[in-house]
Amino acid sequence: MEKTEKRSINLTSMKAVLLLAGFCCFLWGSATPAIKTGYSLFQIDSSDTFSILMFAGIRFLLAGFLVILYHSMIKGRWILPAKGSGMKLCNLALSQTILQYFFFYVGLSHATGVHGAIITGTNVFISILFASLIFRYEKLTSQKLVGCILGFAGIVIMNLSGAGTDKLFEMSFLGEGFVLLAQVFYAISGALIKKYSREYDVVTMSGYQFMLGGAALTAIGFLGGGTLARAPGILAAVLLLYLSFISAAAYTIWGILLKYNPVSRVTVFGFMNPLFGVVLSAAFLGEKEQAFSVNALTALVLVCLGIYVVNKEKQVKS
Repeated sequence: MEKTEKRSINLTSMKAVLLLAGFCCFLWGSATPAIKTGYSLFQIDSSDTFSILMFAGIRFLLAGFLVILYHSMIKGRWILPAKGSGMKLCNLALSQTILQYFFFYVGLSHATGVHGAIITGTNVFISILFASLIFRYEKLTSQKLVGCILGFAGIVIMNLSGAGTDKLFEMSFLGEGFVLLAQVFYAISGALIKKYSREYDVVTMSGYQFMLGGAALTAIGFLGGGTLARAPGILAAVLLLYLSFISAAAYTIWGILLKYNPVSRVTVFGFMNPLFGVVLSAAFLGEKEQAFSVNALTALVLVCLGIYVVNKEKQVKS
């Protein structure tokens, strides 16, 4: 049955991967300015960690429900997790939702949208390093290594302040540092999806891990005194629904692409993620000056160049 689906939809064709991965990256790129706009609409201060976690938790709880609801409508029955998948769902929820978005949401509240968008681009390189060195799904070639070095060099340059040795790096651990840590857990979750997709349906796993992780984040936020009661109205609700749609659509499509393609062939198109993120942050957050600074543009070029170098080997062999 899987082979028939693979032939009819042709999820391994470069055109399909490009279009679907590009759509995912646009959604993810828009998430950075959307989240920071949400902090403003819900009047959440950067120091109010528990309200931040509640904001994230409700988003992913709703996203998971949307995924399962849509999948159930397609199947004509309510979809339940497969037997024996409980521990795997917990592992995926811990890495993909709880830990990744704890660090990302808290980090983004202490960093600009431009910085957050560019750092998010490192998930491409971290994913390849994890897939090659830890999970052994593919080989780490010299070209992939050079691409990773270029990408991380871009992150270093982005944070150079030019203010002398005392303030050589314009970076905070709670801000850019947390956003970078989030990309580590993104890479881990991507590798786990690749592994678990051999046994279980990736759409079902994505939906239930979102609900599980979202419920955990919401509970932590609530127990810690977090609240979204200050929400001003319909605009905030629409934005929260849009953020839920981002997760429901993007992660479902991305997970399906990872199932039928090598990790690097999918993640390489992540260069569009920071591009969309920087442009949309400049447009909606008013960060034009930072987005088009020499450091930010150089970093963006290096990150995109690194991703191209990583993918060049694949293009030659295909």
